[in-house]
Amino acid sequence: MATKVIYFTVRESEERAEFRDDFPADDVKDIFRAAAEAGPHDILKLYNCRGNIVNISPKLEPNTPDQPYKLEVVAAHCTGNITLTAQLGFDVGDLESRIQSLEKKIMLEGGETPSVVFDMRNKVEQFREKLENVEHLSWLGLFKDISSTSLHPFWSRKSSHRKSEEHNKRLFDKFLKISNVQITEEVKLYLRKPTFDNWQWEDAEMVVLLQQMFIDLDFTSKFNIELPVLQNFLYEVYKNYNHIPFHNFRHCFCVSQMMYGLSWLVNLSETMGDLDVMIMLTSAICHDLDHPGYNNAYQVNARTELALRYNDISPLENHHCAVAFEILARKHCNIFGNVPPETFKKIREGMIRCILATDMQRHSEILNKFRAMLNEGFDFSNKDHKDVLMMILIKVSDISNEARPMDVSEPWLDCLLKEFFNQSDVEKLEGLPVAPFMDREKVSKPSSQVGFIRYVLLPLFESLGQLFPPLDEHIILPVKEALNYYTDMEGTIRVEQSKKAQAEGEMNCNNEHDEQHPTEVDEDVSS
Repeated sequence: MATKVIYFTVRESEERAEFRDDFPADDVKDIFRAAAEAGPHDILKLYNCRGNIVNISPKLEPNTPDQPYKLEVVAAHCTGNITLTAQLGFDVGDLESRIQSLEKKIMLEGGETPSVVFDMRNKVEQFREKLENVEHLSWLGLFKDISSTSLHPFWSRKSSHRKSEEHNKRLFDKFLKISNVQITEEVKLYLRKPTFDNWQWEDAEMVVLLQQMFIDLDFTSKFNIELPVLQNFLYEVYKNYNHIPFHNFRHCFCVSQMMYGLSWLVNLSETMGDLDVMIMLTSAICHDLDHPGYNNAYQVNARTELALRYNDISPLENHHCAVAFEILARKHCNIFGNVPPETFKKIREGMIRCILATDMQRHSEILNKFRAMLNEGFDFSNKDHKDVLMMILIKVSDISNEARPMDVSEPWLDCLLKEFFNQSDVEKLEGLPVAPFMDREKVSKPSSQVGFIRYVLLPLFESLGQLFPPLDEHIILPVKEALNYYTDMEGTIRVEQSKKAQAEGEMNCNNEHDEQHPTEVDEDVSS
């Protein structure tokens, strides 16, 4: 097998490396480590000519001397005896001490500590944890040897994405303080509409609104749910949503609120029954529990613990279900503790079915089955028909952001792309396949939405609208308007790109003409 030559610079010195595709990964890394005169614990980062980070591996693409890679030592002796203070230029411990002093002063002079102080302390704690944990370097695009850890997920249950106990306690205290506040009729009605703006509400307030949904649907009395148990359940749910860009507690609330809104818009309690509506609402609340911010494709390709545990079959959705029933297994959180065993069995079966339906790999299968039922005549007394409808309803709720006003939905798109780009960056570093729709170099806001809305959202929403015509004005028309919005945006971007390319082409032609006919310029100037 022929060797390939890699040209690169390190500390402004030109270097070259030769190796074959079948070289061991560690040997290739050692070549670059030696060229950089780096120690075994130093961390290297390799850039291509476009400034993008590439993984140091035998699969590295050959290049030419005029387009060299750039190698940098970005962290030296990170496991050695150099203190964080020496590396950072400031002392994290000193920051912590100053915050503690500030807290004492506030307690002595003013009583209750403002939340901003707690936030400052949490950020310092998270910063310290991040600095002391080498795993975070992958987020920065730094080289990390993953060859010996392929069976372990990039995310772990001890990840810094988890909320701190202090943060959770503050939220629970605030939740309990405001949980007995009487919500106005205006807010109750607003909560039932797809236009509801989640960005105006704090986390503790959203937990109260979830509680209100159970109360307004009369589930607390119909299923004998004790209020303290409901509050404990909602708090545990909140704790088990991670600090990640998109699949977080706020997303949980939005999906639940849309499900709740649909139940009122088309009177699902009457057509399907209270038990099925409660199953769908509870499923919506639990549908992304403990989401790590990396999708099923990553779990499978990286051979994470979740993929191994669930045999590559909907690993995330199976995990969300498992976490939900871990919470419900605790007596003080079991909102279904007072229902008969047969009813609980139906609830468990329904929740598993609904949450597993949110795996987009099953989208066509579920939608085609629903369409066939519509064509033959949907029957609300048919259990199979109702089971499929429940899956359709939670799917609609799960991807319903574009049915909301643009000032509510567009920030969600930013959050989603951030999570996608985070994943694709890691996949590139770990040598894993990257989906084009998640690659920051290939995706724009409009391009990510036009195809998704046209081929996924609209067919799903319009199929549900066949069964429930009132949904047309509430969620289908807004989705069509969103499609027009992003189509226009995409067209504008293409026009601007075309103009830019044309201008650059004309500039290049002029430059070539000037280089080929310098005398003509001189004659013009002299005349």
